[in-house]
Amino acid sequence: MTKVIEAVQKSVLFNEIDTIYTESLLGCLNLKTKKYNEGEFIIRLHSVIEEVSIVVEGEVEIIKENRAGDRMIVGVLGTGEIFGEGIVCTKKRMSPVSVRAKTNTEVAFIPYEKILMTCGESCGFHKQLIRNMLYVLGEKNYHLNQKIDYLILKGMREKLALYLLEQSYKEGQRAFNIPLNRNDLAEYLNVSRSAMSRELSRMKDEGLIDFYKNSFKICNEVELKNYLR
Repeated sequence: MTKVIEAVQKSVLFNEIDTIYTESLLGCLNLKTKKYNEGEFIIRLHSVIEEVSIVVEGEVEIIKENRAGDRMIVGVLGTGEIFGEGIVCTKKRMSPVSVRAKTNTEVAFIPYEKILMTCGESCGFHKQLIRNMLYVLGEKNYHLNQKIDYLILKGMREKLALYLLEQSYKEGQRAFNIPLNRNDLAEYLNVSRSAMSRELSRMKDEGLIDFYKNSFKICNEVELKNYLR
């Protein structure tokens, strides 16, 4: 239970909730956990979702599939991050994406109704949980709009420049690690992996960036921004 408590305390869903209340709140929410092996599906496309999920340990990847069966990675989530929160708020609660364990993973599940409805005690920390849920939904909408930015951009270099600049801003420094390997990054940007690798090498040769595996460094921020104008 200690591992679960530490994971949920990292989640924005539990922001501003005193840690001394966490364990009792988890009992109130009827939280349950389940372990998954690497590559195992947690949620399949079009399945009905009744719970908000929190990654306790490991990583999961969110996958979007088209009618031809092609897959694109929408995002990768780690410890404390949540998924399913937008789906449970819809009428049909039918998942438009699949969720798969990227590594051996443990996930916590909280029934949506337990979040939405306060307990008989009307405890303050449960009300905070509802406020946090609304915040999470707002953030989800914001990030979906960010994803649209990648779809609007047509050029490979423009997509890479936007992604790397966003990662740099997120980490607050010019040198950073990205959470995606080359295959995952190509799927996330919806581009060819081989073409993307060639473009990264050209950007490195031109002094725009430097990289080694998943470690990147912004060398010419001004020039990268110019590609987004």
